[in-house]
Amino acid sequence: MKNFLVIQTSFIGDVILATSLLESIHHRFPEAKIDIVVRNGNESLFSEHPYLNTVFVWNKTGSRYKNLLKTIMSVRRNRYNAVINAHRFASSGLITWFAKSKQKIGYDKNPLSAGFTRVVKHRFGGIHECELNHDLISEIVGTSDYGKPKLYPTKKDFDLGAQYQSRAYRCIAPTSVWGTKQWPAHKWVELINWQPSSESIYLLGAKADSAVCEEIMSQCPEMNVINLAGQLSLLQSAALMQDAEMNYVNDSAPMHLASSMNALTTAIYCSTIPEFGFGPLSDVKKIVQVSDKLDCRPCGLHGYTTCPAGHFKCAENIEIKDFDDKG
Repeated sequence: MKNFLVIQTSFIGDVILATSLLESIHHRFPEAKIDIVVRNGNESLFSEHPYLNTVFVWNKTGSRYKNLLKTIMSVRRNRYNAVINAHRFASSGLITWFAKSKQKIGYDKNPLSAGFTRVVKHRFGGIHECELNHDLISEIVGTSDYGKPKLYPTKKDFDLGAQYQSRAYRCIAPTSVWGTKQWPAHKWVELINWQPSSESIYLLGAKADSAVCEEIMSQCPEMNVINLAGQLSLLQSAALMQDAEMNYVNDSAPMHLASSMNALTTAIYCSTIPEFGFGPLSDVKKIVQVSDKLDCRPCGLHGYTTCPAGHFKCAENIEIKDFDDKG
């Protein structure tokens, strides 16, 4: 039996996209044991995951380097046919270095790539992150066709979501960690008030997003809007998104949640662009972005807290008519 280790200790969206590696490895080697290393907080994505053997968690809070050593020691208890490092920073390079495997694969941009047995060029621009990740395993699985990300909510997750599905509904995830990736609240209000009044609107996000969602909800008194921010886990949110009439998201983690469930997706891009390689992957998807040519867009790979130019036209100039229809 083959054993594989996948490493992705970055943020939620990156980890969701890395699940495409799990899909491809399992498809090629159905009996293989697959382990994964993630940062604390992301392990909940893999509750009862059908293809995973062990989820190693690097706790980056508190004594992060002491905890990194603990993670390395835990990983070293196993021997792998291949270690696949989808992360580009030295910390994951250390995990890769000390893992017991004759085959250690990672990107050339990792500072410790000299210790890898196979170094893959990190391409950028016009290539989806899942395709880029697949470069790491193309020789192992014997195909250049990359898989899609996929999560596996439990029966309990789906059962919890059932209480919100008595009538047609749409999901909106209105926030982002980066301010210039986040469509403004008043724009979300316009979009909600444009939706069919017969449907429910569920606002999704973390507990920290609840205030923004509450602000949006308060301005839509004629609509059936429910603030679920902070009330659902990541897998519960994914389960709810699966059957939505449409999921409206920023260029942020909820977009990848929708992709992982092949859920209908409308992705709104403000300061970033789809060409960065993080676009939606659902079969039914739509990208909405400003139609004007702005010299300042994109202003950065991740974005900023506020618009560097002071006008935020990449968000403010997106109009409801740009959505074409109601999904």
